[in-house]
Amino acid sequence: MGISAGMGADAAFSISTVLGFLLTAVRVAGVFVFVPIPGLKSAVDPARVILILGITIALFPVWPHPQGDAPAALFAMWTLSEASLGIGIGLTVAFAIEAFTVGAQVIGLQAGYSFASTIDPATQADSTVLVAITQTFAAILFFVTGLDRDVLRIFARSLVVFPPGMFVLSRGSAQLILEAGSTMFTTGLRLALPVMAVMVMVDISLALLGRVNAQLNLLSVAFPIKMLLGVGLLAWMAVLLPALLRGASSATFAAARVLAGH
Repeated sequence: MGISAGMGADAAFSISTVLGFLLTAVRVAGVFVFVPIPGLKSAVDPARVILILGITIALFPVWPHPQGDAPAALFAMWTLSEASLGIGIGLTVAFAIEAFTVGAQVIGLQAGYSFASTIDPATQADSTVLVAITQTFAAILFFVTGLDRDVLRIFARSLVVFPPGMFVLSRGSAQLILEAGSTMFTTGLRLALPVMAVMVMVDISLALLGRVNAQLNLLSVAFPIKMLLGVGLLAWMAVLLPALLRGASSATFAAARVLAGH
């Protein structure tokens, strides 16, 4: 009887551990749908699976331990709950990076870079040159500034606060994510406004020059000047981008911490 009871306990423990591993993997996969890792979206499926499994195993000390005899319907509800929480955290983290994309879109339109397109290495889709460069640079800054470690801390805390099935995507949680999304636009405009101001001054100067010399082909003169000024201003602002990213991430990560129960 003692041996049978011990074997039953070991089996129950192993099933609970497997369920905890699966639920944690679902939450990790939901986060990394949006977290900006360079080359992750274009990577082969085994590489992405290995990354998700590696992070899941690293979080073993905070795995949940649900009941091993949970019915299939309850486990499906747990899975949806884990996926919604993971996607919510991933969205709030991605907003800080997408702010640079918004700024690059505005700058590229004003500086004339919207006419130059290339292949985005992350999505393999056609994209403007400035947007592709800015996305890659922002993704590198994400790791240089140590924001990836903050994501893991937030995620580990969420496993402690919200065991499987405990998280419910309420109206307040959805509003919190939307408010974090507003940071994407405000930060993007802060990035683009200095360049836009200079571009407006260039347009006014060229308009006055065109009034003085009507024979001047302003279209052939404006494009090189605006593109060179745009590159120069971005190079000058490059030293400010880490601070700008930390400022944007402080707001979005605060929303992620609240969402994760901090």
